[in-house]
Amino acid sequence: MRLLPFALALSSACFAADLKSDLTFRATFDNPSLDADFALGDKKIYGAANYKDQANATPGLGTPDIERAAGQGRKGDALRFRKKNTRALFYKADKNVAFDPKNWSGTISFWLNLDPDQDLEPGFCDPIQVTDKAYNDSAIWVDFTKDDKPRHFRLGVFGDLKSWNPKNLDADKNPVFMNRLVAVKQPPFARGKWTHVAITFSGLGSGKGTATLYLDARPQGTASDIREIFDWNVTNGAIRLGVAYVGLMDDVAIFKRPLTQAEVQQIRTGKF
Repeated sequence: MRLLPFALALSSACFAADLKSDLTFRATFDNPSLDADFALGDKKIYGAANYKDQANATPGLGTPDIERAAGQGRKGDALRFRKKNTRALFYKADKNVAFDPKNWSGTISFWLNLDPDQDLEPGFCDPIQVTDKAYNDSAIWVDFTKDDKPRHFRLGVFGDLKSWNPKNLDADKNPVFMNRLVAVKQPPFARGKWTHVAITFSGLGSGKGTATLYLDARPQGTASDIREIFDWNVTNGAIRLGVAYVGLMDDVAIFKRPLTQAEVQQIRTGKF
């Protein structure tokens, strides 16, 4: 049965309303303060010398090397990292992330604009991490690798460190770590082009978690059978931005449920 134009418009409007009802956090970087546009928790952006000093973070960027780039975003402004970022920059995760130690599900959505091979400085780069401790301990993140040409783009989702890595092996020498990653060997990033990144995840901490990486609404792979617990001190939880990153970032949004591919596509086409 064909839908009339009015029915199509109504369906699209309901679709957008459903997305917004499941939103817990959104920062478009259009506010001069760079505080979040919408947040169930603290809206402020925080900076500190590093994540070991996160407890002493203060509101704001704290460095001229990170700036609000007026008119450089997809629709408005963006966040620009002018050189390799070694500082802590984050929003607090408490209530902005629907963390549940027994059944954590959700979606992380954001946009990047860079040429990884030309813009990034040596070393690993994590455009986003959501954790209360570190990338390898109850965390969700994506990174660019340090040595590959072109640099690979990877999704990592790891629970309690002692649970999945009891022998404390180095990450790159640990088959559990390497086999868990979702790796894209030729990602579509390019300078002057906005690429949409989405991470959907479900059941983390339940013993049967999964997580899927999307680039421009195309699924790149799924990490499955994530069995370990996810243990947070929620007051330390952070939405970490631009770890060692160089380039532009825009419109970070977090949802309390895993979105469908059609919904990820809706965000990518600007209907959110």
